[in-house]
Amino acid sequence: MESKFALILVFCLFPGGCSQFNNTSTDAKADEAAIRSILDAGQIAWNNGNLEAFMEGYWKSDSLQFMSPRGINHGWQEVLDGYKAGYPDRAAMGTLSYEVLKVTPLSHDNYVVSARFHLTRAGDGLDGMITLIFKRIDGRWVAVYDHTS
Repeated sequence: MESKFALILVFCLFPGGCSQFNNTSTDAKADEAAIRSILDAGQIAWNNGNLEAFMEGYWKSDSLQFMSPRGINHGWQEVLDGYKAGYPDRAAMGTLSYEVLKVTPLSHDNYVVSARFHLTRAGDGLDGMITLIFKRIDGRWVAVYDHTS
């Protein structure tokens, strides 16, 4: 029994061994493209003044966590309500743009995204950094954690 375990362990240490546990470069590229398209769709929704559509890229769960200088929000609805309070109209929302710095796989079903954001509004602007954790849930990528500063 021990020799079977040792053989499996050795096999997994060689490149290509236990490939079911690793993303292939093609899968990683497809995953990154899917995540970037979610960010693009969110940016378009924001710039159209549609916060509900912007939130489509987030996990619709009470376990969603959003951290910002204003504090921590838990749950999809609480995050949406926070956005609505902070950005009550199109003028307050301004125009959003992202600069994605890096999309890093943590595992087959988890990625971390580092990005800069810029919000242009009449009379002022807002710049900051974002860290998002995306998780594949039921075959769909969603942000499960957002730290915006």
